[in-house]
Amino acid sequence: MATSPTQFGLSYRTSVDNASSTMEREIGQLVEMGATRAQARAALRQHKDVMEAAEQIFSGRYDDVVDDDGDVEMEGLDDTRGAKAVKRAISPDKYCDKDEDEGDDEDDDEDDAADFGEGDEDDVEEFEGYDSDFEVPADSGKGVTSSDPYAGIFFSKDRREEVIEVEEEPEVVFIQELNERVKLMTQGQWMKGCPEGSEQSYLFQLYQELTEGQSQCPNGCSFSLRRQKMDFFALFASTSIPDFPTYIDQLKKTVPKKCSKCTKLYCYACGEPFSNPDSTTGTAEDRSLLFHCANLQGVILGIGLAMLEEVFAEEGEHITIPGDKHKTGKRRKAEMHALLASDFDDDDDDDHYPPVNQAKKLKLGVGYAGDVREDTSGQAEAQAIQKAKDEKLSKLLQSIRVYLPSVHREGGGMPSDYLVHPTALAHLRRRFNFVSSQLLRNDSLADMSDRSILYFELLEWLETISCHEALASMMAMPIMVVTSVKTLPAKRTPSRGSAHIRERTIIYEGSSGPRELLEAIVIQAQAALKGLEPLKLDAVPEEEMTEEQKRLTDDDKGKGKDTGRAAATEENVKLLNFCRRIVGTARGIDRSLRETKGEAFVKRLHAGLPKIPGASSDLGAAPEPRITSGQTEEEARATYMEWANRVRFEYCDLTLPSTAGEAEEDPHYKFYYNTEARMLANSDIPKRSLAIAKELAVLTTNLPVAWDSSVFLRVDETRVDVIKALITGPEGTPYHNGCYLFDIFLGASYNQSPPNVKYMTTNGGKYRFNPNLYADGKVCLSLLGTWTGPGWIAGKSTLLQVLISIQSMILCEEPYLNEPGWANSTGTPASRAYSANVRRMVVRTAMLHNLRYPPEPFGEVIRTHFRLKANSIIKQLDNWLTMDDGKATNSDGAYSGNPGAIGGSGSGFQNDVEELKGLLRTLADGGSIDRVETV
Repeated sequence: MATSPTQFGLSYRTSVDNASSTMEREIGQLVEMGATRAQARAALRQHKDVMEAAEQIFSGRYDDVVDDDGDVEMEGLDDTRGAKAVKRAISPDKYCDKDEDEGDDEDDDEDDAADFGEGDEDDVEEFEGYDSDFEVPADSGKGVTSSDPYAGIFFSKDRREEVIEVEEEPEVVFIQELNERVKLMTQGQWMKGCPEGSEQSYLFQLYQELTEGQSQCPNGCSFSLRRQKMDFFALFASTSIPDFPTYIDQLKKTVPKKCSKCTKLYCYACGEPFSNPDSTTGTAEDRSLLFHCANLQGVILGIGLAMLEEVFAEEGEHITIPGDKHKTGKRRKAEMHALLASDFDDDDDDDHYPPVNQAKKLKLGVGYAGDVREDTSGQAEAQAIQKAKDEKLSKLLQSIRVYLPSVHREGGGMPSDYLVHPTALAHLRRRFNFVSSQLLRNDSLADMSDRSILYFELLEWLETISCHEALASMMAMPIMVVTSVKTLPAKRTPSRGSAHIRERTIIYEGSSGPRELLEAIVIQAQAALKGLEPLKLDAVPEEEMTEEQKRLTDDDKGKGKDTGRAAATEENVKLLNFCRRIVGTARGIDRSLRETKGEAFVKRLHAGLPKIPGASSDLGAAPEPRITSGQTEEEARATYMEWANRVRFEYCDLTLPSTAGEAEEDPHYKFYYNTEARMLANSDIPKRSLAIAKELAVLTTNLPVAWDSSVFLRVDETRVDVIKALITGPEGTPYHNGCYLFDIFLGASYNQSPPNVKYMTTNGGKYRFNPNLYADGKVCLSLLGTWTGPGWIAGKSTLLQVLISIQSMILCEEPYLNEPGWANSTGTPASRAYSANVRRMVVRTAMLHNLRYPPEPFGEVIRTHFRLKANSIIKQLDNWLTMDDGKATNSDGAYSGNPGAIGGSGSGFQNDVEELKGLLRTLADGGSIDRVETV
């Protein structure tokens, strides 16, 4: 089928330099359709007619044609390599009022021409520049090194783009048939948020065509109409809330036009006749009306997604600005206005606001006075408000999704489903990606499940996009996010009555793409599914009860005790279905990408996805991290972080080998709560299973890891309630870089009650490392109910909170202050002596002993921790020696009286330090340690 420029939503355009060659003009026309210049030349040599040449090009006949250097011509992408060029967005005064712009620099004019196809014809952005559908055959044998011309460009998160965007005062018009005033989308709003030069070009062309172009009768009549901005770019609103349905209704009235001369019906957007008008009424069939051409598709998606973006921001969703998590509310609001706001104001949003005062807090202990309880009032009201917001967003998403290109549409694909306008990808990448990335960055699967009405619709969008060849590559493309906004000073004072225009420099940087963000949720969903496995729940909802059954059920109320099991099981099934949908969506996206983009595309995509090893068999799959002699501390930190993120959460086998006469189905476990775990074997407690599933989902991706201190978790692969944790001591504390082991069991009443936690790094029950860490392993913490203060909140508190509380509140800078009677003894000699004593215990037990006899299953974690930080820890040990008071180690420094000295004189500490430094040097040099055993 011949492909016309109109079908692609593009118009024939004469070269700016008025090239006299007919061949050059025809090449320019084919380039606008999507061909490369090399393909256009080759096709025109054999076919004199432009349309015939276009048909042959898009049939694939010239796919293997390359330029003289052996590569497919990629103009329009070369300037993104390195991403240093400043791209000027379309400016109304530049493109609509040329006379006023004569004072601009010539260099700017040249850049603008190159970006928007206003310069030499050779600089026109190519069609393939907006998507990666065009690929060079790998076996072409013409020096092509990769079948993916976009490797390292569109798919690199290292990209950085600086763009000048324009904001204008919106025009307001009165629509008589609705009897209301309506704002019109400005050109600046239409193009806002687009850092890609090729996409800017297509957005500009479509806006100009639908606001100033002529709509002529396609039947040879002289009848024509000049399009107006209000026809396609009216921003309808109901009580200040964007009203997409009204926009669609008005568009249905506007799009079909009847020629006053020949009385035939044609499309106002593209000027082509409707293929199936109703002969009796002279109107186009409603189903095809807004799916007639690519122009309509482009403008509907643009307006709809702009409305979605505005509603999302107005509904108070949490907005994440990557790279700066601590911006003040005013600063964050300024940056969001640069992205979203439609109202024009003269305030300079980019002043440097004073930072929040973060004066150093007085160090105090955690010996709380009295029982403090958290105020949980208002939660039900907040949940109701959130539900209403989610329903509004979901409804709007569903309304807009109707117009997404989809060849699998119910009833069959429509013309615009096959002829996708180039701006469709631009709209999705800048507007939909903004909303979806905020939702996908939610780190709570439980919250997502509670808001499933919104997230189910989001998954529908991702599936629909991935199933279309023209859009599928977006799943792997990094999302370009705003990292800096700066308003430029006005070049001239606006004349009286003219529109006020403001320019801003926006810096965009690459961040995780949609599929990568989804993978983090997939990891959580898989963990939750593992937590729900013991119940073997059926995901199929129960059949609805008859009226008689409902009546009998009502009559039984109050006659028997309600155990809550049915409600708990229903909630479990809801979470199970939600998790299966998430995992199924990810698999469906990958399947679609294989069909549309190829196996190599999917392999490259998966290589960059976050990964969590699923079982002990996965350990060691990744290369062992190495610290080379020439590495800087910054490089060493990066290596440590990459390793720690990869191994922080893993499933493993925590069972003991079965002995003679014992059934393998009733194993023992290598941890303190073995008896309790065996008693709950094969238990069926829906509430507990649901709580554990939600807990695992959070823990898989949210355990804190850092160079200064990290938390590592190991969960039994068959009993997810059997857990071991390893916490490395925080910097600036006497626990720094020590390894502290905890056994954790999620009991029968979890999480109505807190988990059972036992501290295991006690030197065989001899050392008390902290007033809150007893030598017998007791952990005193208010969350666990073993200490005064804010306690465990049933159904709300989490194991992650417990782990972070131990890491930050117990393993603290001055552990002496954790005893209630000593809470105000900051910096006293007694406090300094206590910390010195702790350091001696840490070196002997949490460092030296754990390195020689690493506890299971953290042997490799402990060894790698000390090897990667060997040089840093050696410096730390030298510093600790200078701080030591020379006293003998006191096994229980929390009390006065009998010192309980262990190890004789203080020289024992120096001996431990020297032995540990020797082991660290051996590890750093790649050697092994003698007599290392796993206990």
